Order: sequence, then C-alpha cells, then structure tokens
Amino acid sequence: MTVTARDMAAATPASRDRYVDLLRVASLGTVVLGHWLMAAVAGDGIGNLLALVPPLQVLTWGLQIMPVFFFVGGFAHALSYRSLARKADGPVYAAFLRARLQRLLRPTLVFVLVWAALALAVQLAGLDGGRLTGAALRVVTQPLWFIGIYLAMVAFTPPLLTLHERHGWAAFAALAGAAALVDVLRFALGVPYVEFLNFAFVWLAVHQLGFLRADGRLTRPAVLAAAGLAGAVLLVAAGPYPLSMVGMPGEKVSNMAPPTLALLCHGLWLVGAVQLCAGPATAWLERPRVWRRVVAANGIAMTAFLWHLTAMLGVYAAQLALGLTLPEPATAAWWAQVPPRILLAALVTALLVACFRRFEAPAPASAPAARAPGNGPAAALGITLCLLGILGLSMTGLGGILEGHSATLIALPLTAPAAIGMALAGALLVDRSVSLRSVRLRG
Repeated sequence: MTVTARDMAAATPASRDRYVDLLRVASLGTVVLGHWLMAAVAGDGIGNLLALVPPLQVLTWGLQIMPVFFFVGGFAHALSYRSLARKADGPVYAAFLRARLQRLLRPTLVFVLVWAALALAVQLAGLDGGRLTGAALRVVTQPLWFIGIYLAMVAFTPPLLTLHERHGWAAFAALAGAAALVDVLRFALGVPYVEFLNFAFVWLAVHQLGFLRADGRLTRPAVLAAAGLAGAVLLVAAGPYPLSMVGMPGEKVSNMAPPTLALLCHGLWLVGAVQLCAGPATAWLERPRVWRRVVAANGIAMTAFLWHLTAMLGVYAAQLALGLTLPEPATAAWWAQVPPRILLAALVTALLVACFRRFEAPAPASAPAARAPGNGPAAALGITLCLLGILGLSMTGLGGILEGHSATLIALPLTAPAAIGMALAGALLVDRSVSLRSVRLRG
C-alpha cells in the first residue's frame, strides 16, 4: 500500500523537530534557485552570471546556503546514530552507514547512470564536440561535490559525535581552530597543498554545530550570527578572501574550493540566523496543511536537486531547437527572460521528479537472512569508495567519456568511468555489509 504525504504528516510524532525538515527543503530549494539564476548560457558556451556582473556576488551571502544543509545533517546524524546505539548490542557503524545512505545514494546513482548513458550516446553520435554540448556534459555533474562531502560527514559522525559528547563546544572550537591554522599556513606561510585539509575542517565544523543543536546547546544564536557575520566581513575586507561565497571562474582564491575560514564564518552567521527563526517557524509548521507540504517536499527534495540543472539545460536546448536566439547574458533581454525561463525549468524539473522520485522513496525492509553479517570495516571502505567516486565525477564531468579524460582528486587521477565504478562498488559494499542479525535489537 502506498503511503502518502498526508499519511506521513498525520503520523508525525509530537517529539519530531519539524523545523529541521523545513530547513532541509529550504536549503536545497535555495541552491536550485541560485543555480538557475547563475546559469548564463549563450551560443558559445555556459558561463556564470556572477562572474559577468561582479556586484551581484554579494547575493551569495544569502544564496550559498549549503552550510545550513550540513548543519541539519549533523543534527539528523546525531539522532539517528544514538537511536541505533540505544536499541542494539554491539557496534552499529555499518548499520548506521547503510541507514543514512539508502535514500541518498539510490537517486544519485540513478542520475549518474542515466547521464552516463546520455554522454555515451552523444559521443558515439559525434555530437560532443560542440561548445554547448561539451559544457553541459561538464557542468551537469558539478553539484555532486556536495553529496561527496555529505558522505564524508556521515562516515565521520561516530568518532566526532564521541568527541562532541566528551568536549561539547571545545570539539567544534578545535575544528574551527584547525581551519584557521590551515589558512595561516596557506596564505601567510605558503605551505603547498595544505588548503585541501579545509574540505574536512570547515565542513565538519559546521556539521558539529548540528550535534550541538541536537543537545539543545545552541542557546545564543544572535551571538553566533553576529560573530560569524562580523568575522566574514572582516576577512573579506582585510584578507585575501573574495567577496563571493561560491567559486568563480578563473579566480586565484576561492572561498569554496577549497573552503576557507571566511566560508566557515559565513556558515556560522547562517546557522545563527536560522536558529533565530526557529520559534515562529516551528509554530507555523504546526498547521496541518503547511506540515503536509513540507513532508511532501522532503520526499522529493534530493531528486529535484539532482535533476534541476538537467531541466535548465533542457529549457535552453528547446530554445535553440526552436531557432530562438539566446540573448547575451546580463543584458536587458536576458533579464526579461529570467522569470519565464525559471518557471519552465521548474515545470521540467517537476516532470523529471515524477519520473525518478520512486528511487528516493524508502526501500522496503530486507529479510535478515538475505544479508551477510555486519562488517564495519567493509562499510567504511564502501563509503570511502562512494565519496571518492562521487567527488571525482563532480570534477571530471561526463564529456569525452570514452577518451580517458581525467581529473586529479587528492593526487588520485580519475576518469569518469572509474569514478562511476567506484561509486557503484562502494554503494554495493555498504549495502551488503549489514545483516539485521548482526544488530541484535532489544525487546
């Protein structure tokens, strides 16, 4: 029997933190809207509106909302791991990984395989040489970076949650301090390659704030927001940090890749700001109609995120197929097309969600006998393969998929087929590492 959003909303326990669900949907929705706005497609390729109109980069201080998603992830991971630990005898690492990854990896891998098939067909047909086609095959996988980082957060949740339970705010301070030290070594002392450590320190520090929220320890959100905003403003004004909180083409320093202390401060002010809104938003979410819509949106949010660039590229492709001229980005004609273009992209995204949403639905429970015994090291290896494969694919893109085009990920050269193979193998390994018999539930 199909369970509807209405059924799930009606079954919501009183103890559920509904605001966290709203933040998850709102953060992904903001990213989608930002990507649709920033995509500047012209006849000679795909550019970035913020690079063409630099004053608009200040908008990234609101549109770069991924820190909120990672903050929400920390909250959810803490609750999930503790729930499993309370019910089980023995280690639950493999069970935790599998439970957290099921609804994330299935829609992601379906997206990757569909686009890989399209890229293969395009190349075999000899159509991948066009500037627009080549750019599309490169751009469409770029948002996968966030899924790779999220996988790393899931993998590190148990040890970092232990540190949090022992040291509280000091655990967050240690990660933030490490991020600051990395930037000192990078900018002041010129230590090569050290900046890549901040992919871990910055995002895991934001993730750690979710643990603090789960324990009710984010009690002064106004102070957090003010400190974060002041820190970000000072760093951008006086330091080597750019204004944009997303990566810009050709820039020497990016706040995003690798992340910087400025981006961490940006994350602090966003977390403080959304915490300030928690009270009135929670009261609003008590309305049955509002809560049903949030539940329904949560059921398709990841699918919509995965396919939203495909939808936007489809809208531009339709314009070209109809012989319509694409106006130069940032011109008056281009801005006039923004509202209908976003509306059409939303409609195409809705169609794609209707096609692929079933892969985001929770999987039915498996019979205990159908699984091998739980294996924590195998699960750890599996999630490592997954995150390296997904991150590698976000860098390589899918252009020239048969030509061995590669990108270097932490000194590891990866081609798109190799990255896809790693992600698939890792997902299978995580899935097969768990047996319900290996987590003996009490009662």
